[in-house]
Amino acid sequence: MKLVINKLSFNYASIPVLKDIEFAVNAGEILSIVGPNGSGKSTLLRCINRILKTRQNTVLIDGKDVSKLNLRELSKIMGYVPQASACTFPFTVFDVVLMGRKPYIHWSLSERDYEIVAETLDFLGIKELAMRHFNELSGGEQQKVIIARALAQEPQVLLLDEPTSSLDIKHQLEILLILKCLAQSKQCSVIMAIHDLNMASRFSDRILMLKKGCIFAAGTPETVLTEANISAVYGVKARVINSVVDRPQITPLLPESAGIKQWKTPPAVTAKSEAIA
Repeated sequence: MKLVINKLSFNYASIPVLKDIEFAVNAGEILSIVGPNGSGKSTLLRCINRILKTRQNTVLIDGKDVSKLNLRELSKIMGYVPQASACTFPFTVFDVVLMGRKPYIHWSLSERDYEIVAETLDFLGIKELAMRHFNELSGGEQQKVIIARALAQEPQVLLLDEPTSSLDIKHQLEILLILKCLAQSKQCSVIMAIHDLNMASRFSDRILMLKKGCIFAAGTPETVLTEANISAVYGVKARVINSVVDRPQITPLLPESAGIKQWKTPPAVTAKSEAIA
Protein backbone atom coordinates (compact mmCIF):
# COMPACT_ATOMS: atom_id res chain seq x y z
CA MET A 1 0.00 0.00 0.00
CA LYS A 2 1.30 3.44 -0.92
CA LEU A 3 -0.31 6.80 -0.20
CA VAL A 4 0.64 9.58 -2.61
CA ILE A 5 -0.23 13.25 -2.17
CA ASN A 6 -0.01 15.07 -5.49
CA LYS A 7 0.07 18.89 -5.62
CA LEU A 8 -2.56 19.28 -2.90
CA SER A 9 -3.73 22.85 -2.32
CA PHE A 10 -6.57 24.17 -0.20
CA ASN A 11 -8.16 27.56 0.51
CA TYR A 12 -10.56 28.67 3.23
CA ALA A 13 -12.71 31.06 1.16
CA SER A 14 -10.05 33.18 -0.56
CA ILE A 15 -7.33 32.51 2.01
CA PRO A 16 -4.73 29.95 0.88
CA VAL A 17 -3.89 27.42 3.61
CA LEU A 18 -2.01 24.68 1.73
CA LYS A 19 0.04 25.13 -1.43
CA ASP A 20 1.23 22.33 -3.74
CA ILE A 21 1.85 19.72 -1.04
CA GLU A 22 3.54 16.58 -2.39
CA PHE A 23 4.80 13.50 -0.56
CA ALA A 24 4.38 9.72 -0.40
CA VAL A 25 4.08 7.26 2.49
CA ASN A 26 4.81 3.55 2.23
CA ALA A 27 3.24 0.71 4.21
CA GLY A 28 4.65 0.43 7.73
CA GLU A 29 6.03 3.98 7.85
CA ILE A 30 5.37 6.67 10.44
CA LEU A 31 5.32 10.19 9.00
CA SER A 32 5.11 13.12 11.42
CA ILE A 33 3.84 16.49 10.26
CA VAL A 34 5.38 19.34 12.25
CA GLY A 35 5.26 23.10 12.06
CA PRO A 36 4.05 26.17 13.99
CA ASN A 37 0.41 26.80 14.85
CA GLY A 38 -1.46 27.81 11.72
CA SER A 39 0.97 26.13 9.33
CA GLY A 40 -1.73 23.79 7.96
CA LYS A 41 -1.08 20.48 9.76
CA SER A 42 -4.69 19.73 10.77
CA THR A 43 -6.04 21.00 7.46
CA LEU A 44 -3.71 18.66 5.58
CA LEU A 45 -5.00 15.65 7.53
CA ARG A 46 -8.62 16.66 6.86
CA CYS A 47 -7.88 17.00 3.15
CA ILE A 48 -6.30 13.54 3.03
CA ASN A 49 -9.33 12.11 4.85
CA ARG A 50 -11.74 13.95 2.52
CA ILE A 51 -13.35 15.87 5.38
CA LEU A 52 -12.27 18.88 3.32
CA LYS A 53 -12.70 18.54 -0.42
CA THR A 54 -9.82 19.09 -2.81
CA ARG A 55 -9.55 18.64 -6.56
CA GLN A 56 -9.34 15.18 -8.07
CA ASN A 57 -6.14 13.12 -8.24
CA THR A 58 -4.53 14.87 -5.26
CA VAL A 59 -4.84 11.93 -2.81
CA LEU A 60 -4.05 8.51 -4.25
CA ILE A 61 -3.90 5.10 -2.56
CA ASP A 62 -2.19 2.49 -4.70
CA GLY A 63 -3.01 4.69 -7.67
CA LYS A 64 -6.71 4.99 -6.80
CA ASP A 65 -8.18 8.48 -6.52
CA VAL A 66 -9.63 8.79 -3.00
CA SER A 67 -12.17 11.38 -4.19
CA LYS A 68 -13.90 8.67 -6.25
CA LEU A 69 -14.43 6.33 -3.28
CA ASN A 70 -17.66 6.41 -1.30
CA LEU A 71 -17.48 6.89 2.46
CA ARG A 72 -17.88 3.18 3.24
CA GLU A 73 -15.02 2.27 0.90
CA LEU A 74 -12.83 5.06 2.25
CA SER A 75 -13.51 4.07 5.88
CA LYS A 76 -12.22 0.56 5.18
CA ILE A 77 -8.92 2.03 3.98
CA MET A 78 -8.38 5.07 6.17
CA GLY A 79 -8.88 5.69 9.90
CA TYR A 80 -8.87 9.12 11.54
CA VAL A 81 -8.25 10.17 15.15
CA PRO A 82 -9.16 13.85 15.71
CA GLN A 83 -7.68 16.14 18.36
CA ALA A 84 -10.67 15.68 20.64
CA SER A 85 -13.64 13.31 20.62
CA ALA A 86 -16.64 14.37 22.66
CA CYS A 87 -18.79 11.53 23.97
CA THR A 88 -21.48 12.75 26.33
CA PHE A 89 -23.61 9.59 26.24
CA PRO A 90 -22.64 6.80 28.64
CA PHE A 91 -21.38 4.36 25.99
CA THR A 92 -19.16 1.55 27.19
CA VAL A 93 -15.63 1.29 25.83
CA PHE A 94 -16.66 -1.86 23.93
CA ASP A 95 -19.54 0.01 22.27
CA VAL A 96 -17.30 2.96 21.28
CA VAL A 97 -14.75 0.65 19.65
CA LEU A 98 -17.55 -1.34 18.00
CA MET A 99 -18.57 1.88 16.20
CA GLY A 100 -15.39 1.47 14.19
CA ARG A 101 -16.93 -1.61 12.54
CA LYS A 102 -19.70 0.48 10.94
CA PRO A 103 -18.20 0.28 7.39
CA TYR A 104 -18.49 -3.53 7.54
CA ILE A 105 -21.95 -3.84 9.10
CA HIS A 106 -24.93 -4.33 6.78
CA TRP A 107 -27.92 -5.81 8.61
CA SER A 108 -26.50 -7.07 11.87
CA LEU A 109 -23.26 -7.57 13.75
CA SER A 110 -21.21 -10.64 12.94
CA GLU A 111 -18.92 -12.78 15.05
CA ARG A 112 -16.03 -11.23 13.11
CA ASP A 113 -17.05 -7.74 14.31
CA TYR A 114 -16.95 -8.84 17.95
CA GLU A 115 -13.64 -10.64 17.40
CA ILE A 116 -12.00 -7.57 15.86
CA VAL A 117 -13.11 -5.38 18.78
CA ALA A 118 -11.80 -7.89 21.34
CA GLU A 119 -8.49 -8.26 19.46
CA THR A 120 -8.09 -4.48 19.21
CA LEU A 121 -8.74 -3.93 22.92
CA ASP A 122 -6.21 -6.63 23.70
CA PHE A 123 -3.65 -5.15 21.28
CA LEU A 124 -3.89 -1.76 23.01
CA GLY A 125 -3.84 -3.32 26.49
CA ILE A 126 -7.23 -1.92 27.50
CA LYS A 127 -9.47 -5.00 27.51
CA GLU A 128 -10.06 -4.52 31.25
CA LEU A 129 -11.81 -1.23 30.36
CA ALA A 130 -14.30 -2.90 27.99
CA MET A 131 -17.35 -2.46 30.25
CA ARG A 132 -16.32 0.93 31.67
CA HIS A 133 -18.13 4.04 30.46
CA PHE A 134 -16.06 6.14 28.08
CA ASN A 135 -16.90 9.45 29.77
CA GLU A 136 -15.55 8.13 33.10
CA LEU A 137 -12.05 7.42 31.77
CA SER A 138 -8.91 9.50 32.10
CA GLY A 139 -7.59 11.48 29.13
CA GLY A 140 -4.94 8.88 28.34
CA GLU A 141 -7.44 6.02 28.52
CA GLN A 142 -9.91 7.89 26.30
CA GLN A 143 -7.20 8.50 23.70
CA LYS A 144 -6.41 4.78 23.55
CA VAL A 145 -10.11 4.00 23.10
CA ILE A 146 -10.44 6.48 20.21
CA ILE A 147 -7.37 4.94 18.56
CA ALA A 148 -8.93 1.50 19.13
CA ARG A 149 -12.11 2.67 17.37
CA ALA A 150 -10.04 3.74 14.36
CA LEU A 151 -8.10 0.45 14.36
CA ALA A 152 -11.35 -1.53 14.41
CA GLN A 153 -11.86 -0.22 10.87
CA GLU A 154 -8.81 -2.29 9.88
CA PRO A 155 -7.35 0.70 8.01
CA GLN A 156 -4.31 0.66 5.78
CA VAL A 157 -3.69 4.33 6.62
CA LEU A 158 -4.14 5.87 10.08
CA LEU A 159 -4.30 9.67 10.45
CA LEU A 160 -3.90 11.24 13.88
CA ASP A 161 -4.22 14.91 14.79
CA GLU A 162 -2.00 15.65 17.81
CA PRO A 163 -2.53 12.25 19.47
CA THR A 164 -0.37 13.15 22.49
CA SER A 165 -1.71 16.63 23.26
CA SER A 166 -2.78 17.14 26.87
CA LEU A 167 -1.27 13.80 27.94
CA ASP A 168 1.44 13.30 30.55
CA ILE A 169 4.79 11.89 29.45
CA LYS A 170 3.92 8.31 30.43
CA HIS A 171 0.76 8.27 28.30
CA GLN A 172 2.56 10.07 25.45
CA LEU A 173 5.15 7.29 25.33
CA GLU A 174 2.47 4.60 25.56
CA ILE A 175 0.49 6.05 22.65
CA LEU A 176 3.55 6.50 20.43
CA LEU A 177 4.88 3.02 21.23
CA ILE A 178 1.47 1.61 20.26
CA LEU A 179 1.62 3.47 16.94
CA LYS A 180 5.16 2.21 16.31
CA CYS A 181 4.08 -1.36 17.03
CA LEU A 182 1.00 -0.93 14.82
CA ALA A 183 3.07 0.30 11.87
CA GLN A 184 5.57 -2.53 12.19
CA SER A 185 3.26 -5.45 12.99
CA LYS A 186 0.30 -4.61 10.74
CA GLN A 187 2.18 -2.64 8.04
CA CYS A 188 -0.18 0.27 8.56
CA SER A 189 0.93 3.70 7.35
CA VAL A 190 0.72 6.21 10.22
CA ILE A 191 0.54 9.95 9.57
CA MET A 192 0.33 12.22 12.60
CA ALA A 193 0.40 15.94 13.25
CA ILE A 194 2.49 16.55 16.36
CA HIS A 195 4.00 19.53 18.17
CA ASP A 196 6.64 17.78 20.26
CA LEU A 197 9.73 17.73 18.04
CA ASN A 198 11.62 15.34 20.31
CA MET A 199 8.80 12.79 20.22
CA ALA A 200 8.53 13.23 16.45
CA SER A 201 12.28 12.68 16.17
CA ARG A 202 12.26 9.52 18.25
CA PHE A 203 9.25 7.73 16.76
CA SER A 204 9.09 8.85 13.11
CA ASP A 205 10.62 7.30 10.03
CA ARG A 206 10.23 10.56 8.15
CA ILE A 207 9.17 14.11 8.97
CA LEU A 208 7.30 16.72 6.95
CA MET A 209 7.95 20.27 8.16
CA LEU A 210 5.38 22.89 7.13
CA LYS A 211 5.69 26.66 7.11
CA LYS A 212 2.76 28.85 6.06
CA GLY A 213 1.07 26.02 4.20
CA CYS A 214 4.13 24.94 2.21
CA ILE A 215 6.62 22.13 2.69
CA PHE A 216 9.76 23.70 4.10
CA ALA A 217 11.66 20.42 4.59
CA ALA A 218 10.98 16.70 4.25
CA GLY A 219 13.06 13.65 5.00
CA THR A 220 14.50 11.73 7.93
CA PRO A 221 14.55 13.27 11.41
CA GLU A 222 18.30 13.86 11.01
CA THR A 223 17.89 15.89 7.82
CA VAL A 224 14.76 17.84 8.83
CA LEU A 225 15.27 18.64 12.51
CA THR A 226 18.34 20.81 12.15
CA GLU A 227 19.17 23.99 14.03
CA ALA A 228 18.86 26.03 10.83
CA ASN A 229 15.43 24.61 9.94
CA ILE A 230 14.02 25.06 13.44
CA SER A 231 15.22 28.65 13.52
CA ALA A 232 13.77 29.42 10.09
CA VAL A 233 10.38 27.79 10.69
CA TYR A 234 9.73 28.43 14.40
CA GLY A 235 11.81 31.59 14.91
CA VAL A 236 13.54 29.91 17.85
CA LYS A 237 17.21 29.07 18.25
CA ALA A 238 17.86 25.52 19.38
CA ARG A 239 20.70 23.16 20.05
CA VAL A 240 20.38 19.81 18.27
CA ILE A 241 22.48 16.82 19.32
CA ASN A 242 22.32 13.09 18.63
CA SER A 243 20.78 11.39 21.68
CA VAL A 244 21.38 7.94 23.12
CA VAL A 245 18.71 6.56 20.74
CA ASP A 246 20.64 7.95 17.74
CA ARG A 247 17.97 10.50 16.93
CA PRO A 248 18.20 14.29 17.04
CA GLN A 249 17.35 15.78 20.43
CA ILE A 250 16.23 19.40 20.44
CA THR A 251 16.83 21.86 23.26
CA PRO A 252 15.29 25.32 22.67
CA LEU A 253 17.54 28.21 23.67
CA LEU A 254 16.34 31.41 25.30
CA PRO A 255 17.42 34.62 23.57
CA GLU A 256 20.11 36.58 25.40
CA SER A 257 17.68 39.41 26.09
CA ALA A 258 15.08 37.10 27.65
CA GLY A 259 14.14 37.79 31.23
CA ILE A 260 11.20 38.03 33.61
CA LYS A 261 9.44 41.32 33.12
CA GLN A 262 8.02 43.04 36.18
CA TRP A 263 4.33 43.87 36.10
CA LYS A 264 3.94 47.62 36.06
CA THR A 265 0.94 48.91 37.98
CA PRO A 266 -0.71 51.88 36.21
CA PRO A 267 -0.26 55.15 38.18
CA ALA A 268 -4.03 55.68 38.51
CA VAL A 269 -4.44 52.27 40.18
CA THR A 270 -1.53 52.98 42.56
CA ALA A 271 -3.01 56.34 43.60
CA LYS A 272 -6.43 54.78 44.19
CA SER A 273 -4.91 52.02 46.34
CA GLU A 274 -3.06 54.57 48.47
CA ALA A 275 -6.23 56.58 48.94
CA ILE A 276 -8.16 53.52 50.16
CA ALA A 277 -5.35 52.66 52.58
